Amino acid sequence: MNDTRNTPSALARQLTDVPWRTSTRSQTSNCVEMAPLSVGPAAVALRDSKDRGGPVLLFDRAGWRGFIAGTKDGQFDLT
Repeated sequence: MNDTRNTPSALARQLTDVPWRTSTRSQTSNCVEMAPLSVGPAAVALRDSKDRGGPVLLFDRAGWRGFIAGTKDGQFDLT
């Protein structure tokens, strides 16, 4: 078994110079960061602010709009 929890993903290493942003409403360390992308098929990258070298989700424009709409509608609420 490969243990890669503490190893930055290849994608995360490629995105180190991308301008990551955290919501102004974020008040704890339980946040996500997003980065607009200008190259490639993905429009937005998303990562966990506590694990900046970890997994990164990529969204095209339609997928990002759907994710934001679902978040606002409570689709991903844990309660």
